[in-house]
Amino acid sequence: MQTAYISHPLCLKHEMGGHHPECPERIHAIEDQLIASGLMSFLQHHDAPEVTREQLLRVHDAAHIDLIEASVPQQGIVHIDGDTAMNPFTYQAALRAAGAAVIAVDLVMAGKVENAFCNIRPPGHHAERARAMGFCIFNNVAVGAAHALVEYGLQRIAILDFDVHHGNGTENIFHDDPRVMLCSTFQHPFYPNCGADSGNQHIINVPLAAGSGGDVFRAAVTEHWLPALERFKPEFLFISAGFDAHRDDDMAMLKLNEADYAWVTAELKQIAEKFAQRRIVSVLEGGYELHALGRSVAAHIKVLSGL
Repeated sequence: MQTAYISHPLCLKHEMGGHHPECPERIHAIEDQLIASGLMSFLQHHDAPEVTREQLLRVHDAAHIDLIEASVPQQGIVHIDGDTAMNPFTYQAALRAAGAAVIAVDLVMAGKVENAFCNIRPPGHHAERARAMGFCIFNNVAVGAAHALVEYGLQRIAILDFDVHHGNGTENIFHDDPRVMLCSTFQHPFYPNCGADSGNQHIINVPLAAGSGGDVFRAAVTEHWLPALERFKPEFLFISAGFDAHRDDDMAMLKLNEADYAWVTAELKQIAEKFAQRRIVSVLEGGYELHALGRSVAAHIKVLSGL
């Protein structure tokens, strides 16, 4: 079965100012590499719909949604925090980014595809229930997970986050919901300066020291993620796919490469085949060195699609 590729042109219109690393060129870099590698023509393409307010309210406070909508500038840029800004298209882009995770779940659950990759921005995993931060407006992967829980009656969802930054927003939303297991590797101490000691039986946080390479990352997944997932037996897997732990990405100081991303994707596919009827939705998070980002996503999708 095919892999769905989900994006939307509005995701290119969200900009946070010149030289901001979370830029529209990220989507182009991924698409260019998928075309160059020959993968793009084998993927099933879908435009992301707008997420509904009801879908957002499952993971975000109404006041947060209202504040974002009210903060849209008529022109120029308005800052939400030191890292996160909105232009006139940001709110629409954020609705599509979250909506991508929803349609991805629907496509996978309907058996129309085996898995899906959402090439969207703004990213989401730092967005908490009541706060946008760290380039993130709404928590896209959390919206998708809540949709799977509510609309399809699933009881065990796993979110796997290998972004170089801890997904504090995803943890904030699901910390007290044992139906959702979050497994996260991240550089620590580092932004957002949390996660090292906030885990529980279904929040599996594995902080990595600056300078850690693929061997350390693979050991963390093998020793911590995989046994927890075997115990949990997830019915659906989500991936918060951040590629800023790549050795060429100067956003942080981990040393992963394309082979590490392909490896972890293959490991997670095995878990999905064993417990989750192969159901995986992968949602783009970080990754700011454009060449490394394109190559890494291509390696990820090549394994997801089995091509």
